[in-house]
Amino acid sequence: MTTTPTTPAGATDADATAPRYAEALAAFWPDGRPRNFVGGRWTDAAARAVTHDPSTGTPYTDVPETSRAEVDEAVAVALAAQPAWAARTVSDRAAVLGALRAALAEHGEALARLEAIDSGNPMPSTRRDVGLALRYLQEWPGIALAQAGRVTRPHADGISIVTSEPYGVVGKIIAYNHPSLFALAGLVFPLLAGNTIVIKAAAQTPVATLALGALLQDTVPPGVVNIVSGGVEAGDALVVHPRVKRIAFTGSDRTAVAIQSRLSESGTVKHFSAELGGKNPFVICADADLDEAAAAAFAGLSFTVSAGQSCQATARILVHESVHDAVVERMAARMDALRLGAAYDETTEMGPLVSAAQRDRVLDHVRSAVDEGARLVTGGHVVDRPGYFVEPTLFTDTTAAMRIGREEVFGPVAITQRFRDEAEAIALANEGALGLSAAVWTNDLDRALRLGSAIRAGYVWVNDANRHYPGSPFGGAGGSGVGREESVEEYRSYSESKALNIRVRPA
Repeated sequence: MTTTPTTPAGATDADATAPRYAEALAAFWPDGRPRNFVGGRWTDAAARAVTHDPSTGTPYTDVPETSRAEVDEAVAVALAAQPAWAARTVSDRAAVLGALRAALAEHGEALARLEAIDSGNPMPSTRRDVGLALRYLQEWPGIALAQAGRVTRPHADGISIVTSEPYGVVGKIIAYNHPSLFALAGLVFPLLAGNTIVIKAAAQTPVATLALGALLQDTVPPGVVNIVSGGVEAGDALVVHPRVKRIAFTGSDRTAVAIQSRLSESGTVKHFSAELGGKNPFVICADADLDEAAAAAFAGLSFTVSAGQSCQATARILVHESVHDAVVERMAARMDALRLGAAYDETTEMGPLVSAAQRDRVLDHVRSAVDEGARLVTGGHVVDRPGYFVEPTLFTDTTAAMRIGREEVFGPVAITQRFRDEAEAIALANEGALGLSAAVWTNDLDRALRLGSAIRAGYVWVNDANRHYPGSPFGGAGGSGVGREESVEEYRSYSESKALNIRVRPA
């Protein structure tokens, strides 16, 4: 296969909705110039870097390229603000997050539009992310408010009081595929636990994350939340900073391994959590309603959410051999009907990849799949239009020995594999080192429980896909991560237990 440009019937004209960059930026910065947010105010960096609109491939603004020294300044500000923030009650902190939620509700549409420009995710997807952030800011404080210390009596003449103490300053490094949602979700539990935070925006999508400073300015005390943009230097400075005791990362397993290596070299003991990628299986059994199963499997790909750039995308579709071809036919039809276009065009169903580098990485996976003998069912080409577009792509006749069968693509590419029975389905699902999410589609409850229990993944759907359940811990098994999010487990991970042991003297 070559990557000769072709235009699918569903592609839209890149100029159908002209991006209004100045207007989108001015909604958050009066002069239209994105800046870091440190200490409750906009701050700049000595250097700046250009950022591009993925829908056109053109530069549309520049952002701070934060240096190591400038990250150190942000950490110092967060340290100074932390004692007063920790002295507040959990109820007070929850009220502050309520004010942030109100600001987000007021400016949510403007943020969704800016993020569509910044990330390439279509407007329905960025609006959905705003809605999820509103939900998290409303519901998650209840998890913290429901927690309490405990008192035990380990001895006849003594009691032990156990409380939770914040770490101090938390460093949060977020991924590029949902920049504002990940930043907002990532600050809720650290703040509720009494920490302050420094967020490092993704280098590919920094603008939508930095824009959150406009919402924080009048709602959160200065220094409690600080946001910087930058690349490897900024991230490394946050990871190794001696006063940052807790690091949370969302991204690739390779970067997580590099961070762990740097943590070991930092000279300080730190707590680390990571939500990483996956090569996630979607198992379709012979008894499934094929129309429903194919629709759910397509939704699980996240093509219409982020062009398949999703850690939880169930892009490895395992289908019983008796219904395999029928499912492939339905999946291909859905992909061929997708309307591609600029993210800010309201008619767009799938937008571009985030960058030229990511587009080229996806195309390299496509080429390797063809070279190794996979059968291309549909897609596989770039799109003849500006921007970083790749057609929705489906391969079959794949194996785990192929690169496409074992590595996360992080793009609009899915594969199918056949299985004969439950044992083979489980074996195929558990191939590889990653284990973030999985889905099982069947009308047999016993089979669902057997498969769901046997598949090695941290988050498993049965007759569902791509939907999160509030309070249900999200995170990966194996190489897909450390720790859990969106739950009481995440809240507790941002504090340390402290035991106050008291001997009671006899009367």
